[in-house]
Amino acid sequence: MTTFTEAVLARDAEAIEAMLAEDVVFTSPVAFRPYQGRAITAAILRGVLRVFEDFRYVREIRDGRHHAYEFEAVVDGLKINGCDFLTYDDDGKIIDFKVMVRPLTAATALAARMGEQFERIKAEAAAQ
Repeated sequence: MTTFTEAVLARDAEAIEAMLAEDVVFTSPVAFRPYQGRAITAAILRGVLRVFEDFRYVREIRDGRHHAYEFEAVVDGLKINGCDFLTYDDDGKIIDFKVMVRPLTAATALAARMGEQFERIKAEAAAQ
């Protein structure tokens, strides 16, 4: 079985999607309200895979069903530092996925790049 870290580092969107619960809640660092559901969350994460360059995890913290994955990446030449906070259900599926990023300049670049992708993201989610 592939772990979340392995799937992300391999850029394996199908494996990542398989780890998401049907009713997963995704909280974006650049959107006002959370997104609910596997289809939209998977589409957003595929968009992130297209936007992030030089992605790597630098730390992982686990506390039972709660995991924190600190990462670094580059967006439009700006280094971004962030954390994925995941909560797993009893079946090992991700039920809550929250992302936080810094610094503001890189978060702003991420918001712009993801905004450019959002029509494609919505179309991918609707196609599932």
